[in-house]
Amino acid sequence: MIALKISLLYSPVPRQVREWHLRLPPGSTVGQAIAASGMLDEFPELAEGRLAVGIWGRKTSLRQLLHPQDRLEIYRPLRVDPKIARRERFSKQGVKKSGLFATKRAGAKAGY
Repeated sequence: MIALKISLLYSPVPRQVREWHLRLPPGSTVGQAIAASGMLDEFPELAEGRLAVGIWGRKTSLRQLLHPQDRLEIYRPLRVDPKIARRERFSKQGVKKSGLFATKRAGAKAGY
């Protein structure tokens, strides 16, 4: 039988990516790939919580079967809700400096 060649990626901090290349037996799952990589020894904080994982950018579960050449990704939890972050940025900018009214032509009516 041909072994599955899998890439496992994790970014512990922004702009830093760790990558493991694994050879696994056919029928291996996402959970087995993570255990075989040894990444939980290197990043023990991942073992504490529930892992968010995906294959080629699509969310999946730890029981998902792997296929040859799969790219397995471990996702970090969000620190801030994107909606709240956008709301905060908008309140700092102010209404007049954002959106449709950010630039005005000389002599133009309001809103054009």
